[in-house]
Amino acid sequence: MNINESAENYLETILVLSRKLPVVRAIDISVELGFKKSSVSVAMKNLREKGHITVSDSGYISLTESGKEIASTIYERHDILSSWLIRIGVDEKTASEDACRMEHVISKESFDAIKKYIM
Repeated sequence: MNINESAENYLETILVLSRKLPVVRAIDISVELGFKKSSVSVAMKNLREKGHITVSDSGYISLTESGKEIASTIYERHDILSSWLIRIGVDEKTASEDACRMEHVISKESFDAIKKYIM
């Protein structure tokens, strides 16, 4: 995956929102992340141009297969890393924040080893 951390966060957010909302719009992403709608619009344009999302005429945002793959990978990393940190005594809020940073920089090899160790 050759994609930056910001794009990974947007894709992960779209995935999470799509699981709890009937449709995902730029305003939903803006509210979830606390970003200006203009910033989200620029990011959505970039993700659309890279083929990671589609945007309907009504403004509904959907992940493409490549977008789902990236978002699922990041979400799994976040989920496993945060639960692991909680299990070793880190409070939930800190664990989630740290997992958010770690999920983007950890190598596949290290993540797979952690996953294998804790599962």
